[in-house]
Amino acid sequence: MNLDQMNAIVQNLRRKKDLEGAVFQVDFKGESNPFCYGNLNENSSFYIASINKLITSGLILRLVRDGKLKFEDKISHILPESLWKGIHIFKGMDYSNTLTLKHLLSHTSGLPCYLEDKMPGANRAMDLFLKGQDQSWPMGKVIETTKAIKAKFPPGTKGKAYYGEVNFRLLDEILLVKTGNRIDELGEALFQELGMIHTGFMHKIDAKDYVPIFSKNGILTIEKYAESTKHEVLSTTGDLMLFIKAYFEGAFFPKEKLESLQVWNNIFFPFKYGIGIQQFYIPWFFSPFKKIPPLIGHCGSVGSVAFYIPEKKAYVTGTVNLAGQPQLVFQTLIKMLNKF
Repeated sequence: MNLDQMNAIVQNLRRKKDLEGAVFQVDFKGESNPFCYGNLNENSSFYIASINKLITSGLILRLVRDGKLKFEDKISHILPESLWKGIHIFKGMDYSNTLTLKHLLSHTSGLPCYLEDKMPGANRAMDLFLKGQDQSWPMGKVIETTKAIKAKFPPGTKGKAYYGEVNFRLLDEILLVKTGNRIDELGEALFQELGMIHTGFMHKIDAKDYVPIFSKNGILTIEKYAESTKHEVLSTTGDLMLFIKAYFEGAFFPKEKLESLQVWNNIFFPFKYGIGIQQFYIPWFFSPFKKIPPLIGHCGSVGSVAFYIPEKKAYVTGTVNLAGQPQLVFQTLIKMLNKF
């Protein structure tokens, strides 16, 4: 791995409009190196966005590992009726009672996304966030809105997946029922266990203690959202490295069984989703002269990443901290992978 070339790739991000900074940490052959510029460095605390799904899935996988849950368990046998009854109706058929833990973990439930899908008579919630309109999304509102948006397909339809935030909000509720603790309480115990001393939940941290989230419209504020979900996480590249390594070294699910989670379904190009994990892949015809190996882990909507690269036995964490332009981080990752 050429460190100078890696650093040059990150430094070249200075040319990108609206980008205030970037930071990456790459672990290759046991050597870990940071690369950064602008308002981000290896000690910066930043919003990890949907990488938090790996935290939820890891905690769920532990319960499966320990025999306290099964992938085939119906959520109707775990959660109160108020959280599942009538939530999935497709072409007049009610599939709510057939939803399973595996459907939620793999985004194969067919449930819509209350953030990305257009709400009846209203704008997309994500568009409002990008315009600077912070919103509270308590669980009651999540369920009500999900019911109002059409389901995408029957749960478990072969070859189909649809990325929906509601799946992991429901998983948070399953953790609460099964452990008696909220996702932020479970997360804090996990961070302590893994030595992630610079990681915490946004609703418990003062805004001055982390790098603000940027978009092309300026700084985004999501404090109301974070207070309502209780699962929005702030971390550093080093702490995310501790986490992603632990994930793929068997801290949550037996290492020898991790491959069984790699049951990939397309969600949107160039991503696939397995059981609690995401894959970023580039088909050979997009890079015919040098193969880009698949990355497994998760990314976030602000250009945050935490991935394992099995073919290289390498890990990468980081962020460009810019909402609404996720392509920037993956363009950068591809360039970096070419330097391994």
